[in-house]
Amino acid sequence: MRLSFIVLFLFGVISYAGAQAPQIITLQQAIDLALENNPALRQAENNILIQDANVRSAQMDFLPNLNAGFNGQRRTGRQFVQETLQFDDFTTNTMGGSISTNVVIFDGLRNIYSLRASQSARLSAEEMLERQRENVIFSTAVAYLNVILGEELLNIAIENLESSRQQLEQIEAQVEVGMRPLVDLYNQEALVARNEFEIVQQENSLNINKLNLIRIMAIDPLQEYDFEIPEIREQSLVMQDFSLNELVAAAMANRRDLLSTEIQITNASQNLRIARGAYLPTVSLSGSLSSGYSDQFRETTLDPNGNLQRQTVGFFDQFTDRNRSRQVGFNVQIPIFNRYNTTRQVQLSQIQYKNAVIELETKQLEVFQEVRQAYNDYIAAAKQLETTERSMIAATKAFETEQERFRVGASTLIELTRAQAEFVSASSNRVQSVYRFVFQEKLLEYYLGRISTEI
Repeated sequence: MRLSFIVLFLFGVISYAGAQAPQIITLQQAIDLALENNPALRQAENNILIQDANVRSAQMDFLPNLNAGFNGQRRTGRQFVQETLQFDDFTTNTMGGSISTNVVIFDGLRNIYSLRASQSARLSAEEMLERQRENVIFSTAVAYLNVILGEELLNIAIENLESSRQQLEQIEAQVEVGMRPLVDLYNQEALVARNEFEIVQQENSLNINKLNLIRIMAIDPLQEYDFEIPEIREQSLVMQDFSLNELVAAAMANRRDLLSTEIQITNASQNLRIARGAYLPTVSLSGSLSSGYSDQFRETTLDPNGNLQRQTVGFFDQFTDRNRSRQVGFNVQIPIFNRYNTTRQVQLSQIQYKNAVIELETKQLEVFQEVRQAYNDYIAAAKQLETTERSMIAATKAFETEQERFRVGASTLIELTRAQAEFVSASSNRVQSVYRFVFQEKLLEYYLGRISTEI
């Protein structure tokens, strides 16, 4: 019995440990999750549905409307009777029904301009949806990059701590035999403690970056995740020969937000035409079919003796024949004076059109500045990549040489510590320059409007 309990307990512990294993996420998976869960992107997709409904509504405005109505009334009291030419008390029940239609023939072309405006608004929303998708891809890639960079810097800090501890063991042995002063031991212990503190800082920074990435992906923050380090090929660290003029031209042609702003000018011009159309007359055609029934309706006939008599007419005869009426007509409305409401709407539309033009000019200048800054940063990142490579090679050789000199007693602890600090700084700068160069290239693609999920 006790053995069975132990086996079940161990099985439960193993199962729990397996259930808590970190989930490994690649860069592509992170982007896919962000695209699927990002709330701003879902709102942009819902906005497309709203614009689709607006387009369908504008299309339906060209069709005639159709209305049906039915009414009933019961009246009790003194009423005038034609036959006796007197008033009498009785109850009258009446019912009626109608069906009518109306179609606009001409309304100053406002229905046509409304359809064009709704179509341009839909196209603008579609372009903004694509730009929002690019924003999600880019922000996810940047957050993922920060996580990977944090892990690399943490690994450098761990390796630095391990090196410091090995030197501490060496110094302890040398102090015991009198080859080193005791102060070197204390200094090395302080260096090890400082390295441990740096690891704590790097771990905290890494956790913050992970939480930010998890927030962008909108996944369970209580679960553990490991993020796979993507492979950086050597050819991706080769500087591309870009032309600034060609980059600017590509951005002007590809940027979705810029295209959306251009479409908004078209939308504003259509809205201006809609406002001006209110100055013109409106022509419409209408038609209706109606009928009714009253229980007091009588039909006068002659009996065989030639006497007049009144007979009740049934509901079906009244509603389908006797009381049926048809009506066809047209209506022309000519605006003469509406308290300057049309003039005010035209003025507002003109201002909105001018604002849309100004917004386009501002957006074009913004795109140019973004591309130029990204291009300059790319050039600087390429130069830093080359510089840090040379610095890394030199610092590595210097640190290895200083370690050997310190081991044989030809160097002081201060010189070794300085060489180690230079090596750690060069390693950190090298890692950061590599990821910064890759990041700047993707940033340039983002500002050119070329970024995709295959990042």
